[in-house]
Amino acid sequence: MTERLEDYKQQLMNEEKSAATVEKYLRDVRAFFRFLAGRPLCKEETVAYKEYLTGRYAPASVNSMLIAVNRFLRYIGQEGCRVKLLKVQRQIFCPEEKELTREEYVRLVSAARAKKNERLGLLLETICGTGIRVSELEYITAGAARRGEAAVRCKGKLRTVFLPPKLQKKLIRYAKEHNITAGAIFVTRTGRPISRSNIWREMKALCESADVAPDKVFPHNLRHLFARTFYGIERDIVRLADILGHSSIDTTRIYVVSSGAEHRRKIERMRLIL
Repeated sequence: MTERLEDYKQQLMNEEKSAATVEKYLRDVRAFFRFLAGRPLCKEETVAYKEYLTGRYAPASVNSMLIAVNRFLRYIGQEGCRVKLLKVQRQIFCPEEKELTREEYVRLVSAARAKKNERLGLLLETICGTGIRVSELEYITAGAARRGEAAVRCKGKLRTVFLPPKLQKKLIRYAKEHNITAGAIFVTRTGRPISRSNIWREMKALCESADVAPDKVFPHNLRHLFARTFYGIERDIVRLADILGHSSIDTTRIYVVSSGAEHRRKIERMRLIL
């Protein structure tokens, strides 16, 4: 199976999947085969795996893992073993315990600065101020800062990301202070682009001093905050999808659901309880 996985990895890379996507698919497939524990592959086993996942993960996570497994099963010619995804009703509001507010974002940036972690504070502002993915930070280069826009390549698509003037000035100043004349701005001491795991760890270290729940503090939540803020001003989901680099508006809808508190206020304004 190791050899098949290596061939599959090459196939995904040939399809120009991002490194993060390739790793995610392989991780999910390995988890499936650990569940099999040497038992023969058959439809009954994939159905049992689906039930196993359903009892342990949220529906969206279950479907994400099943998509990876189904894709691999098709690759190895075992389509008869594939299973249907869970049917999930579209979420109409964001759980408050997961939603990062603007005030909390401000506290995170302030906490980074208080810890003298200028790179992290600017990194948070860059993601939240542009809506880029954490994996796209490598395209925020010294040249992009000077131009005021970055050419971002992700999932086989190229899009232009504009840098707000205030952010542009901060990036130029930071690059100058750290002698970065070319290439990625957010790098380690050795000059390599800072990894997702390092960003995650540094963000989590801010939770206590910023008084923000750890469940809310992860890079992608900054992208969600950008999306909700943009949509609240423009009410243009098609344009937002283009800015975020989404191929489907259905994906963008996930980013702009209202908060639970806002949803409750709307229900109360209906005044249907006598």
